[in-house]
Amino acid sequence: MSEAQISSVRATLRVQFHHGFTLDDAVPLVPYFAALGISHLYASPLLRARVGSMHGYDVVDPTRVNPELGGEAALRRLVSALRAQNMGLILDIVSNHMAVGGADNPWWLDLLEWGRLSPYGEFFDIQWHSPDPLLEGQLLLPFLDSDYGSALQDGTLTLLIDPGRGSFHVEHHEHRFPICPADYAELLKPDDSLDAEQALQLKALADQFTTLHYQTDAHSLAQPLQHALTLLATNPAILRCIEHNLGLHDSRQPEGFSRLHALLEHQSYRLASWRTAADDINWRRFFDVNELAGLRVERPAVFEATHAKIFELIADGLVDGLRIDHIDGLADPHGYCRKLRRRVNALSPSRHVPIYVEKILGDGEALRGDWQVDGTTGYEFMNQLSLLQHDPQGEQVLGKLWNRHTERPAAFLEEAQLARQQILNGSLAGDFESVAQALLQVARDDLMSRDMTLGAIRRALQELIVHFPVYRTYTGPCGRSAQDEVFFQHALNGARQTLSEADWPVLDYLGQWLGGQPWRERPVGRQRKILKHACVRFQQLTSPAAAKAVEDTALYRSGVLLSRNDVGFNTEQFSAPLADFHVACSQRFAEFADNLLATATHDHKRGEDSRARLALLSERSVWYAEQVENWRRQASALRSVPSMPSAADELILYQTLLASWPLELHCADQQSLTAYAERLGQWQQKALREAKLESSWSAPNEPYEQAARTFLERLLISPEGLPLRSAIADVAQAIACGGALNGLAQTLLRMTVPGVPDLYQGNEFWDFSLVDPDNRRAVDFTVRQQALKNPVDTQQLLHNWRSGHIKQALIAHTLAVRAHYPQLFRRGRYQALQVVGSQAERVLAFARELDGQRAIVLVPVRVAPLLESSATPKVPALLWGDTRVKLPFTAAEEKLKGLFTTGAVTHHKELLISAALGDFPVNLFIQT
Repeated sequence: MSEAQISSVRATLRVQFHHGFTLDDAVPLVPYFAALGISHLYASPLLRARVGSMHGYDVVDPTRVNPELGGEAALRRLVSALRAQNMGLILDIVSNHMAVGGADNPWWLDLLEWGRLSPYGEFFDIQWHSPDPLLEGQLLLPFLDSDYGSALQDGTLTLLIDPGRGSFHVEHHEHRFPICPADYAELLKPDDSLDAEQALQLKALADQFTTLHYQTDAHSLAQPLQHALTLLATNPAILRCIEHNLGLHDSRQPEGFSRLHALLEHQSYRLASWRTAADDINWRRFFDVNELAGLRVERPAVFEATHAKIFELIADGLVDGLRIDHIDGLADPHGYCRKLRRRVNALSPSRHVPIYVEKILGDGEALRGDWQVDGTTGYEFMNQLSLLQHDPQGEQVLGKLWNRHTERPAAFLEEAQLARQQILNGSLAGDFESVAQALLQVARDDLMSRDMTLGAIRRALQELIVHFPVYRTYTGPCGRSAQDEVFFQHALNGARQTLSEADWPVLDYLGQWLGGQPWRERPVGRQRKILKHACVRFQQLTSPAAAKAVEDTALYRSGVLLSRNDVGFNTEQFSAPLADFHVACSQRFAEFADNLLATATHDHKRGEDSRARLALLSERSVWYAEQVENWRRQASALRSVPSMPSAADELILYQTLLASWPLELHCADQQSLTAYAERLGQWQQKALREAKLESSWSAPNEPYEQAARTFLERLLISPEGLPLRSAIADVAQAIACGGALNGLAQTLLRMTVPGVPDLYQGNEFWDFSLVDPDNRRAVDFTVRQQALKNPVDTQQLLHNWRSGHIKQALIAHTLAVRAHYPQLFRRGRYQALQVVGSQAERVLAFARELDGQRAIVLVPVRVAPLLESSATPKVPALLWGDTRVKLPFTAAEEKLKGLFTTGAVTHHKELLISAALGDFPVNLFIQT
């Protein structure tokens, strides 16, 4: 199948590739994906990642397709299978960072070996000129498991030779720290064990290595010398002499301690404990992960080197779309996206290759239209759907419940701001200090501001970032845009509320320097350079500060209702009226009609159907609050230590149990309970450490974690936990039907509103997963294939709804309609429809229309009161009463064919909900 015949992106399916699920493993599944209605497989990163990587974001070599996944040959086999089904491939790429540390990234190792003389010296985002004299011209390497001096004393820094490469390095567990060839001389000193010729050869080579100190092209000159060393090392006597020299650097001995330390002091890096990274880091990381180093992809050489293989795959017709990871980490997302678009268009002039960006949109924020991308990966759509399914009346009840038991703030914004303060003073303190120092240089460059102190800048800068309402601004040479100005002023106003008036003038200067004054208005030279540097560093700090504080901290602390806690959600908002959803859909159609629509991702905190189920608690908040009061009384007997876990962790655990409780799990099934407890235990440890209240990754509180784990295991497994276990299971079952209906509703909406539906692997059945790695477990595709091959009628789907086959059938039927009417759903106008009658507020209705062709979509919303006596996730027809939808066409002869009905429904300008949703919980009608 030629690339020109591949259809536009109609529906994607995200697949997580790793050594346990390779490219070849996906090949036999392609016919199933096609039968499901998928047009494009959406692959996790495929370039060479760290061995054993389960996600692919830790790339160590962007010039090769990952051999663990089968390499390029396997990729070609997969694409061939996709082409046979007229399907395409969308590839996730990582432009912001690479995996470092270890011994497997050749670019990083070359950088360590040669410092700024390395051709990769400018690839990584390093601040070589540090105000700290210990780091001037050096790269901090915070990879030691102890303090540097202790590592030397303990002998965990071992000097070794790699005879095959003709090189030396220090080894520390899995990490390799190369020694610069210019410093090889002392390691190549001849001794009395060698004969005269051997000694002469070794000394001559040592002298040649020493001359590298004075050569501007030392990097290239060293290669033949290292080859010569490789040849010499084949002589056993010479190799023994070299190993003797290495032994003299055994740091467990006083003389060896001094020698190894002196050798390391000459390198372009400084070894340090991993704990120093938060305060002293002088290179940009992905968030606060020491093993992921930021790339300067804005530099042409870096852009070309990191994208060469991607461009080759596109030119060869193997890749049909790109997903850009963490776009906000780049120095210039606008420039990067436009450059990428130009290159992709040039490589593939006969077809459009869509580009999607992973972008978290804040409240009131829109994706920039001038980036020339096709849209985001759809986190904001998840949020819009979630808001739709939450009842506003539950917010106050659940907020009071949370605050009364935990004494933590019910307002998420307050929790997030506290977390930002902690992050800026903790894991991102070094990054924060770098921005503060950059701003100090700007201040000192102007007589009017040179008296401004570093302390004042730090105070103002912290409060500005704490109150930032979006991940970042996009200030360029022309300053802040009108959209960015709104967000920046919001942050300035918030900072003024918390700072003393004495610091307000500093805020005014920050407002001017960070985009208020275009840096192109400054004279070319140092003034412009330092201002631009400060602006870029600031924008690259606000994004990880927001992500670490919200996604990786506050979302684990706040438990008002966990279904409103997920990546990309505006968690400060509890619910939204139906009209807001209509507005969002119309806006997406007008601006980014091909935006991806996700309801689950590899990064979500809980599965799409878990969130849908928990949303029911917003409708039954008073009843749920009563259950929690009873549960807390019953739980006292299960604690191994009084007050552990905390009330907050206990309440979060209850919601997590309700969200993830398997539909077929019985309280007497010990084996299944044990397996479930193991899954929950993994989630619990991560949740406690991410929250950073009772424990953390940097300082695990093992007694607390053990007490929390014991409480969980007693609740789920022990005989004394049976009463509480049964009570929780009863509530899980009570909200299961409503949760399933919410799940079906969000499934249909994802496939019919403007945008491209994105399905996460395995989620054609119910998804009650927890945060990663739980949401990346192996998928049983065999049972899913069998279910699709053996369809059953609507009544059987409803009767056996717990199996998840009903969700798969809805997906397959709807995507089949999309395939039959591709332009209607791709470019059809979105029109909200009016619903009237006794239950009008419980129905969302809209039409898609193109050239006289129409689709009508109906989904129930917030219908928990109508489901309390139902055994299936469908509102009994009689309960809809006179509720009806006003249709946008008047011809009496028009007919509508439903998704699961063989007959046609006739109408006269109105459609009764009792008839439209009489056979199936949700429905899609096509005008015939």
